[in-house]
Amino acid sequence: MKIAIIGTGNLGSSIAKGLIKNKSFTSLYLSDKNTAAVSVFSDEDYVTVTHDNELAVKESDILIFALQPRHIDKVLQSVSSSITSYHVVMSVAAGFEISRIESILGKDKNIIRIMPNTAISIGKSMTCLSANNQGQSKIELAKKIFNQLGTTMVIPEEQIQAATVICASGIAFWMRLVRATTQGAIQLGFEAEEAHQLALQTCYGAASLLKESGRHPEAEIDRVTTPSGCTIEGLNEMEHQGLSSSLIKGITASFEKINQIKKS
Repeated sequence: MKIAIIGTGNLGSSIAKGLIKNKSFTSLYLSDKNTAAVSVFSDEDYVTVTHDNELAVKESDILIFALQPRHIDKVLQSVSSSITSYHVVMSVAAGFEISRIESILGKDKNIIRIMPNTAISIGKSMTCLSANNQGQSKIELAKKIFNQLGTTMVIPEEQIQAATVICASGIAFWMRLVRATTQGAIQLGFEAEEAHQLALQTCYGAASLLKESGRHPEAEIDRVTTPSGCTIEGLNEMEHQGLSSSLIKGITASFEKINQIKKS
């Protein structure tokens, strides 16, 4: 597969790292006006770092536009004449709908919105996919690429906004919960490095347990809590302080913000 990533900020660089780690291409072009973040990859086999978006498009079959919403419109217009019906165009731009991409490139192009998260750099992303009518035939190709970099889910485009909040922004939400647990451990007397390790491995274990067992979180919570025990005491106090409510409110606030971006 000949892949180009247009835009190599945090997410674009993370996708590049994942692809390079898994050798998921025959050639990889990394294009950005500022290539400093990915210049380290220039010595990798079959990887080309460039400022020339049009060159990257012409030399590739799969085009991943890892750009912010305020930039993607201009960049798509600048390379539109070089994008053919053989290309597969993928966009990670939050709030930038398929219809807007079609208005620039045409409805005859294979267009897929993708929403990974930064864990893609280590092959652990949750990536959601949604295609236009023309791009439906390329969904399996997209799944093949991103299943090597984590897990994929095909969803209707109207759910992409929500998936962005849960999966992409969600990385930050979970990081904050790990940090809070670390701070709690420090308050209980652990050194910072020890506290971080305890919080991190416990979080990883909880997620792994749910994934491998297939059980509901409450079922696993019931296995830990005992009558009049310390676990239920802590859980109840967290709920009294609004843990679940705060998290849900944060998710919905993030969703409202991304819908504002969509309208702009």
